[in-house]
Amino acid sequence: MRKLDFASLQVKNLEVSKAFYTDKLGFELSEMTNPEACIFKYNKNEASFAIRKPIGNLDGKELGVGASLWFAIDDKIEELQSKLSEKGVTLLGKINNTPFGKTVMVKDPDGYIITFLEQTITTNNE
Repeated sequence: MRKLDFASLQVKNLEVSKAFYTDKLGFELSEMTNPEACIFKYNKNEASFAIRKPIGNLDGKELGVGASLWFAIDDKIEELQSKLSEKGVTLLGKINNTPFGKTVMVKDPDGYIITFLEQTITTNNE
């Protein structure tokens, strides 16, 4: 396997999750349409993923446990953290310093962890 090309999260309420991702996190809907899903673009069309109505019965099942999506951002992580707080998004802790860069994490309505990453820039000279 070389790379993950696309991710799709099953959600309990498509409209609630759609509002969270667009209004709270700032994702834009793609021009692609599907009555069973919302397809998003983010960061100048570089990242694409979807939320979708359940495939099968999810009654009584806990979603999101053990799943996390990471999105690289162009902005400073502190700016994003401030914007998310202003919009009432629940942050999972403070900004983290990781080997990949600084991260901030949020939880979506179904319990999926969404991690935003301000990547550490390295050059070949280092």
